[in-house]
Formats: sequence, C-alpha cells, structure tokens
Amino acid sequence: MIRKIGISTGGGDCPGLNAVIRAIVRAAKLHYRWDVIGIEDGFDGLIYARNLKLLELRDISGILHRGGTILGTTNRGNPFKHTVEENGQEVIKDLTPQILENIKVLGLDAIITIGGDGTLTIARDLHKLGVNIVGVPKTIDNDLSATDLTFGFTTAVDTATEALDKLHTTAESHHRVMVVEVMGRDAGWIAIESGIAGGADVILIPEIPFDLDKVAQKIKRRQITGSRFSIVVVAEGAIPEGGKKSIVAEANEEYQNVRLGGIGYFVGHELEKRTGIDTRVVVLGHLQRGGSPNAFDRILATRFGAMAADLVAAGKFGHMVCIKGRKIESVTIDKAIGLMNRVDPNGQMVYCAEQMGIEFGRPYA
Repeated sequence: MIRKIGISTGGGDCPGLNAVIRAIVRAAKLHYRWDVIGIEDGFDGLIYARNLKLLELRDISGILHRGGTILGTTNRGNPFKHTVEENGQEVIKDLTPQILENIKVLGLDAIITIGGDGTLTIARDLHKLGVNIVGVPKTIDNDLSATDLTFGFTTAVDTATEALDKLHTTAESHHRVMVVEVMGRDAGWIAIESGIAGGADVILIPEIPFDLDKVAQKIKRRQITGSRFSIVVVAEGAIPEGGKKSIVAEANEEYQNVRLGGIGYFVGHELEKRTGIDTRVVVLGHLQRGGSPNAFDRILATRFGAMAADLVAAGKFGHMVCIKGRKIESVTIDKAIGLMNRVDPNGQMVYCAEQMGIEFGRPYA
C-alpha cells in the first residue's frame, strides 16, 4: 500500500522538468492522497539523505512554466560508482547500501526518477536490488527509442530555430557564412528539425559523416547564383568523413559520457579556408536547455507525470513512461535504455530536407 513516494531529477536539466514534478505532486496529493518527498540533486540526495523536503501543493504552485528543476540535478551522481575521499585520496565506491538504508529510514514506498539514459540505467539497477522505482524519460536530444518524444525537445528546437532566424539577418547583411552548433551527441534531431524550420542551407548530423569539400561546394554554388550568405547547422556529435567526434573532456569512472565540443569551430575554420568567405561560429550550448517549456512540452510533461503516479499506484515498478503515437503508455526500463532513436539517413526527414536543397555533406552523393 502506497503512502509516501519520493521524486528525483537526474542528468542534465531541460524545459519541462518542473512540469513533471508538479504533475506528480498534484496527482499524488489530490488523486491518491500520498505524501511526497522531494529528493534534491538526483541520487546524491538519497545517498546522503540531505536536502529532502516534504512537497505540498503550495511548493509546486507557479512552477509549470519555469525552466530547470526545483529539486536540482547532477549528471555525476552514480551511487554504484561514487567518488568519495578517504585518507586524502579520491576512491570509487558502491554506495547503494546507503541508498537502500535511507529509503527504509525515510519510509519511501516508491521513487519516481526523471532522467535520461544514464539516470534510467541506475534506476534499472536499483530496481534489481528491490527498490520500487518508476522512470520518466528526459532528454532534449530526443534519442530514446522506447518513446516517440521526450519533453524539452520541441522547446530546444524552438530555441535553436529562433537563433537561426536572428542569425539570418546578420549573415545576409555581412555576406557571411554562419555556423551554428546545436546539441545532439548521437542523434541529430535538434539539428535537422531546427535546420529545416530555420531555413538552413547545410545540416551536419551524427548519422551522416560529412565531406567538407561537398559542403564548401554548396556554399560556393550559392555565391555564384547570387546568395552571398549561408547558414550551416552542426550537431555537436557530427563527424567528418574518416574522422571522429570533437571531444573536450574524456569519460571517467563516475561520469561515463565524454564531453563534446568544438565541431562548430572546426567546421567554420575549414569552410573559411576552403571558400575564402568570412565565417562566424555560434555555439548555442546550454541555451537550449534553459527557458520556459513551450505549450507542447508542458502538456507532454504533465501527462508523463500523471502516468508515473498511475504506474506507482498499479505497482508497475521497473517501468518507464513513454508516448506512442498520441497515447501515453509504459515500457520496462530494461527495454528502454541503451537503444538509440536516431535520424534515419535515408528516411523521410532527410529526404524532405534534401528536396529543399539542404546539403548534408554526403561523401558519395
């Protein structure tokens, strides 16, 4: 019988996290009559049992439109491989026994965790240890295959599209090439959708290794035909033909994802060298994570949060909320993690973009 649940947010922030928290608390308090504990800073809050707060309706009032998360988050809080200091040295330890003990002490009957692939992997492993846990998928990259969409994605696309709209005028005024680097580690959804919406001339995505000579030829053709500026959208995980991703920090025991960065500047430098056209680079970075969620993401996040509460009530632990078509459903976390939702290089989205004359730098096209 459920009486008290916990909520945590892990991984990078994104628009809509507060909308999920609000929906869970309202469903729990108004529909199921449960108590709700807010767990701050991802799984760190459970490891150390600190910064915990009993969430009432007044605590989630006015947060539907707010970006970020009122609970805080971290992308380094892996309890199975946690860095601690012992005798003046950093060591990696398994602190899950502390989590299991704190769950008992706090009297939590279930936990809802909101996060991406890394957070959900930890949730899966905690469930195997007996924790009653439900997942809500979160990633602006929209790269989880078990759900058709993740909240925050369409807001990130809106942010990138608005930036492209503004860059068009300055690019045209100065007759420049503008290279815009957007997020997208392994999937180019933000790049391709914002690129189409923002009228880009070139889109470079992780799914299609690119030939810079092909891109340069596209820009030169535009010059010849009277278009004296070009807009190039580059996903942070895009890869030149025969090359590799641009990395600024390697992975380690605790933070298992490399930190990407620099592909935009690489592309900008090479295009200016190949075309002789003045080129500027804009890296949108964490702007895409911030700001208020749009109406679509507020609704999707609210539906996800309400369904998460329903899964807890039904005892469907080890499951993750998802959307298939227009219906909110659930899938086991085991089936959800590790499978990427990537842009099909030969699919309708790429085909549509190419019909519009957008160049992807395909080496052999």
